[in-house]
Amino acid sequence: MNEDEKKYQIALSLIEGVGDVIGKKLLAFTGSAKAVFFAKRSELEKIEGIGRVLVKAILSADVLTRAEQELKWMEKEGVSHLFYADKHYPNRLKQCEDAPLNLFYKGDVDWNKDKFISIVGTRKASSFGKQFTNELVKELAPYNPIIVSGLAHGIDVAAHKAALEYGLKTIAVFAHGLDKIYPSAHATIAKTITTNGCLLTDYLSGTSALPQHFVSRNRIVAGLSDATIVIESAAKGGSLITADIANSYSREVFAVPGNPTDKNAKGCNYLIKSQQAILLESAADIVKGLNWDVKDFSVQQSMFVDLTDDEQKIIEVLSDNEMHIDALVEALSWGFSKVASVLLKAEFKGVITSLPGKMYKKSR
Repeated sequence: MNEDEKKYQIALSLIEGVGDVIGKKLLAFTGSAKAVFFAKRSELEKIEGIGRVLVKAILSADVLTRAEQELKWMEKEGVSHLFYADKHYPNRLKQCEDAPLNLFYKGDVDWNKDKFISIVGTRKASSFGKQFTNELVKELAPYNPIIVSGLAHGIDVAAHKAALEYGLKTIAVFAHGLDKIYPSAHATIAKTITTNGCLLTDYLSGTSALPQHFVSRNRIVAGLSDATIVIESAAKGGSLITADIANSYSREVFAVPGNPTDKNAKGCNYLIKSQQAILLESAADIVKGLNWDVKDFSVQQSMFVDLTDDEQKIIEVLSDNEMHIDALVEALSWGFSKVASVLLKAEFKGVITSLPGKMYKKSR
């Protein structure tokens, strides 16, 4: 893609009255962003929903200089660009009617990887909410999903931190330009995210973090993913808006239930009670809900469970073999009752499978 075409792609979204939906109509009719600027009045007036006022705005738009300035800034700051018609534009997002015409990002991500999930929640997260977020991401890590959130205080940043801790790529979606970090307290983690994921926005540099921008931002959080997970939310807030958008896109929504008297649980409980979200108690619910190899979940999960020393010894003795419990007693020099007890606990953790005839093997 040459820089000249990119200039027109960015400029298209700067024309007053041309939003994401109208912009796509113009693209479909003219064939490219540049062609929109060179179209004749008579041609533009044929497009359904494009009135004379908007046609005048398109023909008289003085936006190319600003687009050129943005391209220079992007090159200087190492910011990449995706346009709606590009082959690498996120397929999930492209399915959404109001998907952004332009995406700006810093970092690197496979936009069409097979597993994307969004994790959102209150900025005033409890210690339980943060811990649940960490454990959830830890349990999902073997499936290698990309974790999407908004870098806000509370659940958002907990999701990003957990993703980085367990080696997952993560995307932080901004409600402003990439020339600033909001909140500024998250500047360090934002920099880390660019090395294992990316910072993403549909806003040009210089755009402030206004309240209405956060609502608009939420459509990207919901649209990028197969599912949106709400971990804690008050009765009103951005998390419920994101969940509502995800439902409108026919994406799955999961919510963690909580104590009815806890204000941080009211939003999640409402989503579940009104059947707008699937009740979420553990990662297994997501794996099952999204059909992520359900039968192998206990095995995948076992990579991250905490094993006692005794459980680890049994795993090592079993190696890749099937063994009778008596053989395990002999190999470990433990009493029968201890071996049976440790086997049972390991089976509950999903790391060992019992077979007929008192035979055991490692779960695969």
